[in-house]
Amino acid sequence: MKLSKTAMAVLRRRYLLRDEKGNVTESPLQMLKRVANEVAKADSRYGQDWKKSEKGFFKAMSSLDFLPNSPTIMNAGTSIPQLSACFVVPVEDSIASIFDALKSMALIHQSGGGVGFSFSKLRPEGDIVRTSRGIASGPVSFMRIFDTATEVIKQGGRRRGANMGILNAEHPDIMKFVSAKERGAFPNFNISAGASDSFMEAVKGNRKIDLVNPRTKKAVKKESAAKIFGEIVKNAWETGDPGIVFIDEINRKHPLAAKIEATNPCGEQPLLPYESCNLGSINLSNMASNGAIDWEKLRKTVHLGVHFLDNVIDISQFPLPEIANMTKANRKIGLGVMGFAEMLVKIKVRYDSEDAITIAEKLMKFITDEARVKSEELARKRGSFPNFRKSRLAGRYRAMRNATVTTIAPTGTISIIAGTSSGIEPMFAVKFTREILGHKKFVEENPLWKSGKYSKKLFVTAMQIKPEHHVRMQAAFQRYTDNAVSKTVNLPHSAKKEDVRKIFMLAHKLKCKGITVYRYGSKEAQVLNVCVTC
Repeated sequence: MKLSKTAMAVLRRRYLLRDEKGNVTESPLQMLKRVANEVAKADSRYGQDWKKSEKGFFKAMSSLDFLPNSPTIMNAGTSIPQLSACFVVPVEDSIASIFDALKSMALIHQSGGGVGFSFSKLRPEGDIVRTSRGIASGPVSFMRIFDTATEVIKQGGRRRGANMGILNAEHPDIMKFVSAKERGAFPNFNISAGASDSFMEAVKGNRKIDLVNPRTKKAVKKESAAKIFGEIVKNAWETGDPGIVFIDEINRKHPLAAKIEATNPCGEQPLLPYESCNLGSINLSNMASNGAIDWEKLRKTVHLGVHFLDNVIDISQFPLPEIANMTKANRKIGLGVMGFAEMLVKIKVRYDSEDAITIAEKLMKFITDEARVKSEELARKRGSFPNFRKSRLAGRYRAMRNATVTTIAPTGTISIIAGTSSGIEPMFAVKFTREILGHKKFVEENPLWKSGKYSKKLFVTAMQIKPEHHVRMQAAFQRYTDNAVSKTVNLPHSAKKEDVRKIFMLAHKLKCKGITVYRYGSKEAQVLNVCVTC
C-alpha cells in the first residue's frame, strides 16, 4: 500500500490508534486489519465464514480499491464502536425539542458523525411564545447555539463537527437564513435553502409566494420568489452558501413513504428523522487498466462494498436508541465512488467531453444495478429490511436487504488516503496546495500528470470546465444513484452572479436533488489553492 506524505500525515493525526500518552500504536496496515476483522465478524450472525470475508475486506482496502467512511476506519474495533458517517436529527417547535436535538448532536459529533437538521418547523422571529408571553427569536438564533456547541466539541477528539442546516424557502425567516453566513458566521454549518417545485416555478414565472408561519400554518406575508432566489444566488456567489436542496425531487425518488426534510452535512444523504447512513467508496482509478474499464473487477468490488456496509449496520453501536431503531428498520447504505477523474485519464477521455457524460451514466447504472443484485442476495440469506413490504421496492423486487444502496459522497480524507480525486469531481489542479490539519500546507502534484504517461490534453481541471458541464455531470450520476450526489460547481473568481443563477436553474431542470457552487477565492481561507510558484 503506497501512501503519500499527505495521506500519512492525515492517518497519523486522525485515524491511527494511540496509547494513553498519545503515541501512535498501529501502522496503516494494522489499522485496516482492525477494521476488516471487526466488520467481518457480523457474518457469524448468519452462519457465514467471517474469516473469509475478513481477507476479502482487507485486500480491497489495502489495495485502495475500496474504503469506508471515516468513522468506520477510526472506530471499528475500538471502545467507540459507532461507525456511521451521517445522521439527521429532528427539530420540533419547542424548547424541549431544540435542546434534545442539541444534546443528540453533541453525542453524534463526539462519536465522529455529522448531523443534518431542518429548522423549518421553528416559528419565525417575532412570533408569540404563549407559554412565556415572550417573543420567538427564530431559527437563525437557535442555529447559533448549535454552531457554538459544535465549536467546542471535537469529533472523538480527532476532527471538528459538521452540520447541515436547511430552511424551506417559504419560511418567513428565509431572507435572514440565506444571508446567515456573511462575514464568516456559522463556520460549523453548511446551509441550504429547501426549494419546492412550486417555489422554483414561481421563480421562473416571477410570481409572489406566501411565506407561511409553521406554527399557525397561515401566510404572514407575500414575497417575490425571484427576490428570495436572488438573495440565495447573491450569497452563494459571495460565500459558497447557501446551496439548494430540491426537496420534492428527493421525496419523489425516496423508496419509503415517509417524507424527508433534511440531509447530512454535505447533502449527499437525504435521511428521515433519526436515520443514519453508512458510506463507502470505490476507487474508480483502480478499476481501469489497459485503457479500458475493468467491468468484472468493478462488479466484484461493488458486491464486496455492499456486503461490507451491510455488516457495518449490524456491528455499529448507535448514539441513541431512536437512531438504532430507524437505521435497522430501513438499513440504508451508500456505496459511492472516488477517482472518477483519474479513471477518465486512464481510458483517455476528457472530463469535459460528451463521452465522459455517457460513461458516467453507464458506470453509475452498472454500480447501482450490481449493488441491488448483491442486496437482494443478502436479503435471501439474512432477510429484507423490516420496512421492505411498505416500500416502493416491494413491487419491483422479491426481497431487498437495504432501502438504498448508492450515494456519491465527497470523500474528503478517504480520497487523500487513496491518493485520488474526490468523489466525481474533476481534478482541482494538476499541482496545488492543500491546507489541512491545523493550517498545515502540503504541496501535491497529480501522480498521473507527474508520470508523463498520458497526454496533457486529458488533464482538464475544475475551473477550466464550463459550469453547465459540471451540472450535467452531476445529473448523469444522479440519474442512477439511490440517494443524492455531492458535487461542487467550481467557478473562477471572475464568475458572475448570473452564472450561479443559471447553474441553480439548470440543476432543477435536470432533476438533481441539490446543488452547490463555490467561486474560487470567495472565502478568506480555503483548503485547496492552485499552485503558482511551488
